[in-house]
Amino acid sequence: MAADTIAAVKEFVMSRSFDAPRDTVWQAWTQADRMAQWWSPKGFTTRIARLDLKPGGMCHYCMKGADGAEMWGKSVYRQIVPPSKLLSVISFSDANAGMTRHPMSPTWPREMLTTIELTPEGANKTQVTVRWIPINADAEEIKTFDEGREGMKMGWTGTMDQLADYLAKVKP
Repeated sequence: MAADTIAAVKEFVMSRSFDAPRDTVWQAWTQADRMAQWWSPKGFTTRIARLDLKPGGMCHYCMKGADGAEMWGKSVYRQIVPPSKLLSVISFSDANAGMTRHPMSPTWPREMLTTIELTPEGANKTQVTVRWIPINADAEEIKTFDEGREGMKMGWTGTMDQLADYLAKVKP
């Protein structure tokens, strides 16, 4: 298999601190029943169809809007370093885990190299840093990514809000 081509564009980076120990945050990212409670923008529910937490394994999920519309995605794991790092390739998907295009942005990159880092901040706080960069993308996809930073920020902020709400409900 050929090596990935990393896009010649500045990566998207977002960090946020959560009031929860790192192990609790790690479980939220790596256990299907927990992830299903927060992994979506506000107004959506998520069903985890498959979560195989190992290099080469996949998290295949479906987000459903209030109108019943479904949007599938998948994350193929490349590196897992418990409880501090997940490296995966995220893409839009279909119900059979095939790769598809973004349903509302046909020039969005098909594959996003995604790094999730969990850093403890004392005993009961954790900083989550998300790094996102297109891989194997053409010029138009790179341009769409670069111009889409405000939308990425809004999307990830909503998802992180959901994570914060979930973590506030669980006990470590």
